[in-house]
This record gives sequence, structure tokens and C-alpha cells, in this order.
Amino acid sequence: MSDSETTVSDLREVVATFVNERDWKTFHTPKNLTMALAIEVAELMEHFQWLTPEASRAVAADPKRLAAVREELADVCCYVLAIANELEIDVSQAMTDKMVKNRLKYPVEEFRGRYGPEDDGGQET
Repeated sequence: MSDSETTVSDLREVVATFVNERDWKTFHTPKNLTMALAIEVAELMEHFQWLTPEASRAVAADPKRLAAVREELADVCCYVLAIANELEIDVSQAMTDKMVKNRLKYPVEEFRGRYGPEDDGGQET
């Protein structure tokens, strides 16, 4: 499987099948899933805690560290898709709708190279 060959629907089905095979739907309430998601995000964040911006980007060149980040990212994605399955949210439509809102909120001419009106010109700190 690769990103260019796999649909969001395919991934949702992989998660749904895994959950159904274990009869975990009872536990997959929106509350439990969002809590689990937050925990997995924190585990992902641990890999970057205290790193400089440059060192955080260098993780991509370290196979061992990248493998650990990859695994945590997969956990995050699994919970995101489980939430979408539980609440019957069309992820593609939700993303499309959100990007429309983001484009209106952050017009290119005002935010190119900067994250806000009071930033330091896009320099990472």
C-alpha cells in the first residue's frame, strides 16, 4: 500500500475491520477515541520534545528515529479514522470544507511566509 494507490476509504476499512474482528466497537465511543488520540499525539510529540527546529527536521534522515515517529503517526491516523468511522464523518469532505475556511481566514497575500500579523517574518524560534 502507498499513499498514491490507497484511498481514505481503504484505510477506514482497514481500521474498521481491525476493530470489528476484536469486537471493540463497544469501547470505541467518541469520548474514548478522542482521549486515545490525544495520548497518541503526545507520544508522537515526545519524539520532538526539546529538539531545535533543525534537529526536528533531521529526524527524517535517522532511520531508527524515523521508524519510531512513523509508528506513532500511524497510531494517530488509526484513531482519527476510527473517530471518522464512529461518527460517520466523510474525511475528504471535512478536509475540503476546512481548507476552504482556511483559505478565507489566511489569504495568501496577507500570510505568505508568516503565520500571523505579529510574527517575526516566519522565522522559527
